Amino acid sequence: MNIAESERILEVRKSYAKSVRELQRSENMLALRFTQKLLKDMKVAPVELGDVNSLFSWHANILQLRRKHILFVNDLSRLCLIIDGIRSSQLDKLQEKFKSELKEYLLKEGIRKHVIEQYFFEAGEISIGKTNNKSVLGTMNEVSFYSIDTDFNNTFELSAWLNSMIYKPIDYKEPINVFKKALQEQYL
Repeated sequence: MNIAESERILEVRKSYAKSVRELQRSENMLALRFTQKLLKDMKVAPVELGDVNSLFSWHANILQLRRKHILFVNDLSRLCLIIDGIRSSQLDKLQEKFKSELKEYLLKEGIRKHVIEQYFFEAGEISIGKTNNKSVLGTMNEVSFYSIDTDFNNTFELSAWLNSMIYKPIDYKEPINVFKKALQEQYL
């Protein structure tokens, strides 16, 4: 092992330790961080979210495929979820559909029901804020680009395909595996 590899391993360990500390000290809330475009579309005023555990923080934006979809990307794992059937100003429906679709998607990915329930219990209430992470926004742009001209039967299939791709911000790992590992470390 050369010096560069050793430094990279040390950097990854420090990043991991920072994530663990962040998990331990942050407030419990399910933070949805809307882009300006989505805030305007939903006609909602954002609140200041402060320090939120990145496992419970999701960035969201409008994704225009054949029709309007909403793209959610988890800050920690870059796990994405795409939902449809939401019109302008349907914030309550958006929040409920996000929770139900995420639960269903995680079950389809093989995550145990009690782990999913514990995640939502610890997440607490949903709060809407502004985006705060350019790296997550970059991943959202990348996901949006990959979604163009794809042909999937439903949004779960598209989300599963996108979550099996590798992304640089999570050290070229698959988002679904990063999310599963974070849940295992948190609840098992």
